[in-house]
Amino acid sequence: QLQLVESGGGLVQPGGSLRLSCAASGFTLDNYAIAWFRQAPGKEREGVSCIGRLGAFTDYGGSVKGRFTISRDNAKNTVYLQMNSLKPEDTGVYYCAAAPRSYDRSCSVYWKYDYWGQGTQVTVSS
Repeated sequence: QLQLVESGGGLVQPGGSLRLSCAASGFTLDNYAIAWFRQAPGKEREGVSCIGRLGAFTDYGGSVKGRFTISRDNAKNTVYLQMNSLKPEDTGVYYCAAAPRSYDRSCSVYWKYDYWGQGTQVTVSS
């Protein structure tokens, strides 16, 4: 069974950091582009960041650029999202998703993502 599982969410004060993990089971991630999305209550889902299948290509949404870093360890079948200088507006449920891209080393949050995790809650509040 193909599955993505996010972890690492929690409650953090403004200015703090969290590292989210997205672990895959049932398939290997090295032929997939991976993206992180988030959804705040009452708001539409937003693409946060993505990483190409080999890790050399990354992209970030404007609101997180310079604060978040996406990376992947294909040997561990895991993708990470390091979030620094967190702000209250970063609060939401964070999801990782996988798009098959065996022929493409780039990524885009606007692609169709076939597999999704269940999400992990991130709350930034004092």
